[in-house]
Amino acid sequence: MKKNIILMGPPGAGKGTLAKQLISLGMTHISTGDMFREEISNQTELGKLAASYINAGHLVPDEVTIKMLQNRLAKPDCENGFLLDGFPRTLAQAEALEGMSKEINRPIETVISLTCDEEELIKRISGRRVCKVCGAPYHIVNMKPKQEGICDKCGGELYQRKDDNVESLKVRLQHYTVDTAPLLSFYSKKGLIVEFNSLVDSGTLFDEVKKFLLS
Repeated sequence: MKKNIILMGPPGAGKGTLAKQLISLGMTHISTGDMFREEISNQTELGKLAASYINAGHLVPDEVTIKMLQNRLAKPDCENGFLLDGFPRTLAQAEALEGMSKEINRPIETVISLTCDEEELIKRISGRRVCKVCGAPYHIVNMKPKQEGICDKCGGELYQRKDDNVESLKVRLQHYTVDTAPLLSFYSKKGLIVEFNSLVDSGTLFDEVKKFLLS
């Protein structure tokens, strides 16, 4: 089975759902946000350093993020493979990741790139709703609650996040296109990119990706 995977795709393409499904194959899902929270919560030296930037309203420098990631990938739970979500975001990060992953003998084996047209992304994002209490996700078309505006699980109120609108999405898509174009080129030259059309339903997408990873 192919291991040590990077998951890429525009906002709304279904990365989060796919990542949760891929955990069933035994790999560890690593998001940079979770990694930061863990380091900060454990009050490690890197966590304290990251917190100093975050609390000051600054982006955490690449060298700090990269060192954190190196420590995370070296942990035993990554032995059966890992799934990177949210990293790398820049070419410098991709180059650093290549070096560190080889250093710990866990090189990147494939890059899954989810594709989806803008019209569908807008439908998905603008229709998202989230429970204010438990955070359960819903959608006004594809995943309706039993009672409009009310969470099935806890009865909490459903709301639309501020950035889940057309205007915000277009800005995020612009950033994604600019930031990821060099990354896609970088990994394409290495023959690691495999594209999947995420217009299909989440179950079909998972089956297609699983079949590829097990081939």
